[in-house]
Amino acid sequence: MNRILKHGILLLIFWATGLPGLAQAQQDMSDVEIQVHPVAEGVYMLTGRGGNIGLSVGEDGAFIIDDQFAPLTEKIQAAIASVSDQPVRFVVNTHLHGDHTGGNENFGKAGAIIVAHENVRERMEAALADSEDLSEDALPVITFSEAATFHWNGDALHISHVDPAHTDGDVIIHFQGANVLHMGDLFFNGFYPYIDVNSGGALPGVIAAAERALALADEETQIIPGHGPLAKKTELQVYHDMLVTIHGRMQELIAAGNTRDEIIAAKPTADFDEEWGGGFMQPDNWVGILYDSLQR
Repeated sequence: MNRILKHGILLLIFWATGLPGLAQAQQDMSDVEIQVHPVAEGVYMLTGRGGNIGLSVGEDGAFIIDDQFAPLTEKIQAAIASVSDQPVRFVVNTHLHGDHTGGNENFGKAGAIIVAHENVRERMEAALADSEDLSEDALPVITFSEAATFHWNGDALHISHVDPAHTDGDVIIHFQGANVLHMGDLFFNGFYPYIDVNSGGALPGVIAAAERALALADEETQIIPGHGPLAKKTELQVYHDMLVTIHGRMQELIAAGNTRDEIIAAKPTADFDEEWGGGFMQPDNWVGILYDSLQR
């Protein structure tokens, strides 16, 4: 498992998928613009580089879900200030990856309280033990095992842990009043999802997480994915159905005794690749990861 030892970033999924690594990703972010997208009353999605950020604003203060990369913190703070004059009081991490937790140290030092599932802190502490550059200020200071609810800015934000999926620390955040879901990297809208097998990820868990979110959603629900554009229930359903179909094909190929290389060569995702294979998770690499996930 690749560990990131700068700016509080623990793991950059771009490394694992063969895209540019830490140095290239972090050396120059001067061209990155943080865009603020209205989602619902008092709820926004922020995009820049890395995982999509969820933002709740109101009298209680700003509340964000994930915080991208450390060099972007000032830009993220400026974007938040464009819709709120309140400081960031809480940061919830949807999982441990550095494109979602890289700003933890900066926001923590600025007074925000970092919250995450207990497995996220455990894995971050393990990285901290191996690094002299990683600060304890990047660690979550409040953790939970199954669920937590924030009564914040006139809404109830329910956070629920799911079975091992993208990682073993993933959560879904449900803005119950605003009718908004933030799914972190349980949902890659428009392309194949990365499954971090080394951090406990598993394809069946991603499917189960999508089913849980579908059960929470109605036709008006706004869904913030970890990557990709804002979505509705229809897009999540299509994503779920694609995963179910490919999962079934992989199971059949494995049950027939095919090796990892043979399954990759069989192209079990070929009819989905044009629509879903244009992201950083290239089809052959993705099939290999699925094989590893299902063999575990």
